[in-house]
Amino acid sequence: MTTPSPVLISSAAPSPTNDRRPTTAGSALRGAAAMGIVGSSVAVSHALTTGPLLTAQGLRYAAAAALLVAMARWWHAPLVRPRGTEWLWLSGVSLTGLVLFNIAVVRGVDHAEPAVIAVAISCAPVLIAVLGPILEGRAPRRRALSGAVVVVAGSVLVVGTGDTDAVGLAWAVVALVCEAAFTLLALPVLARHTAWGVSVHAVWMAALGLLVTGAVLEGPTATTELSATQFAALLYLTVLVTAVAFVLWYGAVGSLGSGRAALLCGVAPVAAALVGIATTGHAPALAVWGGIALVLGGLAVGFGRDEAPV
Repeated sequence: MTTPSPVLISSAAPSPTNDRRPTTAGSALRGAAAMGIVGSSVAVSHALTTGPLLTAQGLRYAAAAALLVAMARWWHAPLVRPRGTEWLWLSGVSLTGLVLFNIAVVRGVDHAEPAVIAVAISCAPVLIAVLGPILEGRAPRRRALSGAVVVVAGSVLVVGTGDTDAVGLAWAVVALVCEAAFTLLALPVLARHTAWGVSVHAVWMAALGLLVTGAVLEGPTATTELSATQFAALLYLTVLVTAVAFVLWYGAVGSLGSGRAALLCGVAPVAAALVGIATTGHAPALAVWGGIALVLGGLAVGFGRDEAPV
């Protein structure tokens, strides 16, 4: 067995010979797997609602950055240095999609039922389906947008609704914007950096910012406040939700385009509902099954052949 070559860290773009274009079905499966992992992590993330949030997330992203670099090295995936405005796009992904999003979710559930935050996040496919193609230099596609609306309706049925106050509603809006920004801000740099590069750079930036902020606000010994259960949750979030799901998701976005990839966000609440069935043994209400059917219908509509612009 040959030793994998070192990861290339340069200012050049990846070689075209390394551009392997997967099929639409394969890309859709990768994106669905990423969102399935994200959806199944809801129960795990709840373990971090107590304790030093900034330090915990900083440790998660620092470990994930190291793991991503090791994975890129193993797969011979070239990593290139950001240049010019790419620093702004990548730092935007990091700040919104990683740092602020996690803070919004955790702090939001202090003022609102989890379903309120979930409903807000579920609206992201419409934002991505409208704004994503514009950032990619083309008009939004009618079928993708129609499918996104159906997916959102199904997602809302799956997660239900809940009570909130004004602060909870504000955090829900922040979570929605950050969820969409995680994909949208990556679009201008995906072609040059690929899914690997965007994931690595966004994650190490988030780790650096969170660890420094956590040390200032939570203290340099905040790590000792984490329990064994919380460390186990961080391990799961590091390996699957960050290292694996990020690469799968950005790969799907780069191949499918943001409009179609946005539809796959509906897989997350469906996965969360199915995990709930497996862990509790209780069958969901009829509305949940109807929501799952709507999500599947929205995916069928959005992935249809008609690509007419809006």
